[in-house]
Amino acid sequence: MINPVGRWRITWMEMWDQDFVDLIEPGHFRFDENGLGYFIFGAVEGQIDYRLSDDGLRIECSWSGNDDGRVKSGRGWFEIISSDTAKGRIFIHCGDESAVEISQHSA
Repeated sequence: MINPVGRWRITWMEMWDQDFVDLIEPGHFRFDENGLGYFIFGAVEGQIDYRLSDDGLRIECSWSGNDDGRVKSGRGWFEIISSDTAKGRIFIHCGDESAVEISQHSA
């Protein structure tokens, strides 16, 4: 089981280039110990409610937030590849979706 708690930097997204991902601040997902968290990429940001699978290798989440000031929500998931790498997909309800890769950073 891998502990996902911490800040995970977005290193690649299928739909958007890194300049967009880092538009406001470096794009990232943060998973807190209480099953909540936060993410930001481009002009999209949201509060996360996540669950870790029994084997500790998959994170599933729902989120609510905004896209450039417009209220949005969605869901996502990550497969943990190693202690510092995960790959998954994020979905914006009734909107875009993208594959995403993240890397854990201590900060």
